[in-house]
Amino acid sequence: MVRENNRHRGPTRRDYVKYGGVAIGGGLLAGCTDDSQSESAATETTGDSPATTTPEDGSYSVTIEPAGEVKFESVPKTWAAAGGAWVDMGVALGVEDGIVSLGSYPAPQMFYEGYDVSLNRDSDVSYWRDGGYDKEIFYELDADIHFLDPIGIQQWDENWDEEDIEEISTAVGPVCGNNCRRRREFRREYDYPLYPLYEAFEKVAAVFQREERYRAFAELHEEVMADVKARIPSEGDRTAIGLINGGSNPQEGVFYPMDVVADGYEMKTYRDLGAVSAFKNTDASGSDADYEYLLEVDPEVIIVHWGIGGTSEHGATFDHETFAEQWLKPMGNHPVGKQLTAVKEERILPGAWGEQGPIVNLFQTELTAQQLYPDEFGAFDPERYPDLPADERLFDRQRVADIINGDVRA
Repeated sequence: MVRENNRHRGPTRRDYVKYGGVAIGGGLLAGCTDDSQSESAATETTGDSPATTTPEDGSYSVTIEPAGEVKFESVPKTWAAAGGAWVDMGVALGVEDGIVSLGSYPAPQMFYEGYDVSLNRDSDVSYWRDGGYDKEIFYELDADIHFLDPIGIQQWDENWDEEDIEEISTAVGPVCGNNCRRRREFRREYDYPLYPLYEAFEKVAAVFQREERYRAFAELHEEVMADVKARIPSEGDRTAIGLINGGSNPQEGVFYPMDVVADGYEMKTYRDLGAVSAFKNTDASGSDADYEYLLEVDPEVIIVHWGIGGTSEHGATFDHETFAEQWLKPMGNHPVGKQLTAVKEERILPGAWGEQGPIVNLFQTELTAQQLYPDEFGAFDPERYPDLPADERLFDRQRVADIINGDVRA
């Protein structure tokens, strides 16, 4: 199917209302006239801060590679995300009402239970259509800012080039995300930073001028990390795990071992908790493997990456019976698979969801801690997850709710 190329579309009325017809400082002016969301628009930040405010006119800039510096005349009201991590950042900042596209792999809804968060997934529209990015959807949704990686768009859709990115950035809203879930192959050619989770979160907070909420989450995150790092066993006492991608096919006997310390927010919980891989220094890591290879390694625990959100629509709940049907049953029915220690001891576990922002990461740090070190953090109970006893929780749920709602007092 050939999609219409609107590269030569003329300037719209929106261009002149929104940008005044100009781009400044190597970036684009973005945002709307209502800046009531701003928590810090009157505060000037300098040095390594991701935002700089100009007191005279209220404009400010944020640098997000690979787009570079983007200038805002006011705080964006509507926005689009590339995936669940960016959505979760917006939820953490309390701006989820402005989302017009949730992107791919939205965060499981179960992590928002108990919070005043409602993501309208039924009305969500994806920019990806018929095997590519549909430019008309960008115009239709009319977002003030797009947290989509401009290099990534061009890599996944060969019909797009820099002129197309510039057109949407000028006529609709800046395209300025960073694909930092993992280190993609195209980063070998394009050298730009792969932001750690909290660095990306800081930039999103700067865009929405909600740095106080970012700082409150960062402080909570540091407290949790200090706690877990003090409690994890020494490396020699850690059980090696076999982490396999959720795209593996146990019926066909095709598995994709994963590197637990790979770059990107996708593996953050494993890196933070000092996970040891059973696939370390093997030729199958990063490629496909079969049952014979799994039996050769025979990890005591096999964790299915993305597994925790894949048993119900939108990850509303985790259903252990569904997970067992998807994974434990077919592996147990295979003549080689049934010999695996993890199968015999029923230690095939649902792993963390790969798209995680600051809220989801807190919950999944608890999840991963219990799966890796049950003697210290309590055993993972698939029948009750994500409900944990108070003494097994690593963070205060109410504190998270307060930050989302703007109460950032210590």
